[in-house]
Amino acid sequence: MFPAAHEATMTVRRSTRFVAWVRAWRAGLVPYDDVADQIAADEEHLVADAPGTWTDIPLGEGLTHLSKCHPDQIRLALPAPGDPRGLPGPGPFTGAALVAGEGVVTPGLGLVPEVRTHTSGSGVTFETVLWRCYPLPESTGRPVDEPTAAEAEAELSQTLAESTRALARLDIAQWRPELASALAALRSPDNAADLPPGYDPRARRLYARASVLDQVLALADQSAPGGAVNGYEAQQRDAALRPLLASCRRALVAACNAPMI
Repeated sequence: MFPAAHEATMTVRRSTRFVAWVRAWRAGLVPYDDVADQIAADEEHLVADAPGTWTDIPLGEGLTHLSKCHPDQIRLALPAPGDPRGLPGPGPFTGAALVAGEGVVTPGLGLVPEVRTHTSGSGVTFETVLWRCYPLPESTGRPVDEPTAAEAEAELSQTLAESTRALARLDIAQWRPELASALAALRSPDNAADLPPGYDPRARRLYARASVLDQVLALADQSAPGGAVNGYEAQQRDAALRPLLASCRRALVAACNAPMI
């Protein structure tokens, strides 16, 4: 696999990990002491505007505000322009989640990750993830149009097959060889992109596949190197990928929000 393709398949949306691990904690399947480390991985994560606080606090401390939530009350939202599914309605949280393309919905509180880039005095660049809190209605629940894992898996398989045929006709390998290589990785998703205890095999399979595809699509959204694709070709590519983008987002939501076992 090309280096860029490999890098793309190693990154996971931060809100997916947040929701999955917090739900497992609230189900009593993982200890509280492990949750913040699993969410943050190698990054520094802080929480801003948590109720009753006046400054940024460590992620572990911020998670205590979710200690009374039932697992089913903690929901992933991956909205996009024109597709605000999973969001509670107009307001500051909805606006921030639409800009970020992701967010966490709980009764009374919504969280959206913001990535801040810093440069040290020696010129080293590093990032801090800030989970900004927004007040929400206590009545937020599961959206009525949210698919089950089985429905999302079937939709993703069909859309992937259709989009792959369209991309093959566009000869994507000629102008974006690393994208073609990354698409091939979908046949054997990296098991590192896994869910915590409490999820059934279908949800795990769907999450692993959709996590890889999500990063492949992020790679596809980049401009082809060396101007290897013109404006018309870019439009054709975008038309082929648009349904796949929507199916991928629904698959990640369905997997992370699936009932705990």
